Amino acid sequence: MTETPHNQRYCARCGNRLSRYNAESVCGACEVTVRGQRHRPPTLPPDFWQTDQMRDALATWHIGRVFFAYRNHPYHGQQLPQELMGSWLGMTQVQISRIEKGSAPEQLSKLTRWAQILRIPPELLWFKLPDDGGSAAVSVEYASTTGNNALALAHWLASDGIGIPPISHSDDLDRVSVALEDARRYFDGSVLEFFRAQLARCKADDGSLGPAEALPLTLAVLGAIRRHSKDVQSDVRRQLLAVGSDGAEFAGWLYRDLHDPVTATFLYDRAMEWAQAAGSLPMQGYVLLKKSQMAYDSRDAGTLLGLAQAAKEGPWQLPMRVQAEVVQQEALGLAMIGESATAVEQSLGQAQHLLTEANGTDDQALVSYFNESTLLVRSACCYTEAGKPQRATELFGQVLAGGGLSRRDAGFFSARQAKALALSGEPDEAATVATKSVAVARETRSERTMNVVVDVVRTLAPWNHRPNVRQLREALMPSR
Repeated sequence: MTETPHNQRYCARCGNRLSRYNAESVCGACEVTVRGQRHRPPTLPPDFWQTDQMRDALATWHIGRVFFAYRNHPYHGQQLPQELMGSWLGMTQVQISRIEKGSAPEQLSKLTRWAQILRIPPELLWFKLPDDGGSAAVSVEYASTTGNNALALAHWLASDGIGIPPISHSDDLDRVSVALEDARRYFDGSVLEFFRAQLARCKADDGSLGPAEALPLTLAVLGAIRRHSKDVQSDVRRQLLAVGSDGAEFAGWLYRDLHDPVTATFLYDRAMEWAQAAGSLPMQGYVLLKKSQMAYDSRDAGTLLGLAQAAKEGPWQLPMRVQAEVVQQEALGLAMIGESATAVEQSLGQAQHLLTEANGTDDQALVSYFNESTLLVRSACCYTEAGKPQRATELFGQVLAGGGLSRRDAGFFSARQAKALALSGEPDEAATVATKSVAVARETRSERTMNVVVDVVRTLAPWNHRPNVRQLREALMPSR
């Protein structure tokens, strides 16, 4: 009876005995099978995923560690090269190595795609896969058929360039796609300009279409900046974060208009953080101004005035046009805390002087839409707070008649005019103006405007019996 030699080896894949002449870790039959599967991930048995090594890797919620455990699984017989896994997933060896050794990737679209290619059982994942892979198919089809639709571009950016880019942007996005794939090597000035152009487009869309239309693309740009700012060259990083700070401030404004102050505050804080990292002192002062303006929505006079004065007195040199906006905001705070109308008017006069002196040398990254019309309507708000609603009504009417405001802003300041009319004892006119504002607010999805209209309704409570006021209440009810 012959004993089994102690040096007998077995196939790591199927468990059969290996010939003593076979120096590999798998038998000939399994080697043929493995070679035939090299162009795609192999079909794996269910127990492949139940080993402690795979379970522990999946429990970390780090796809890079899952990649490493997958490549080193005994089932394969030997370690799979990173190049091979990269060929399956559409990446290079360097990218696979970076994912395995770096921080956990967060992009859900990429995690979904990789999990589907490797056929990881959905119940073992820390994120939800779309049913039947429908999400990925829809994203590619949508992006390829919607032309210059901003939502298609937003989806493409959010996926870090996976799929077919929107047709109208295909030339630009070839460069952007390469940069998103290898930010350290290819993120340059052309990509920064592309991001700036998209944010400018979103700002234009906001005035005419409202925050809901501008938000997806804005957030997609911010997401791309957040994901890649740590990977780009240091000389590009400061420029990228400066663009991100501008975009985060704008996104904070969009959430203000949607009446989501918690998210708006988070984004303003992100804008401040990126402005500090970019070394942009003026942007830091500008964000304080925007936070001051948000305090008006909650009627927090102390915070409003304190932040406006901090923006005015901080260690930065704000462009003159922004200085005018800051001084006007300070006047609003003075009116709200009960300072005399004379003091309020003095501040408004100073704001007017600064605006007149402003010239084309202002830093374009900080020049908002503050102009003569904006100063007049915001001065009107100051007069309302200072107890001079008749003067406020005149100023609102002067600007609204000029037709220079965007549709959303016209609806908002019409609602403010309605409040001044109500305080002036003109309930019928106030109700008529507010009813028109309701239609614009719904069209542009401006919750901020709707909240002003609700305030008008409260102010008009003594006149609820009047037909125009009843009509306003009826117009408002479906949306509330």
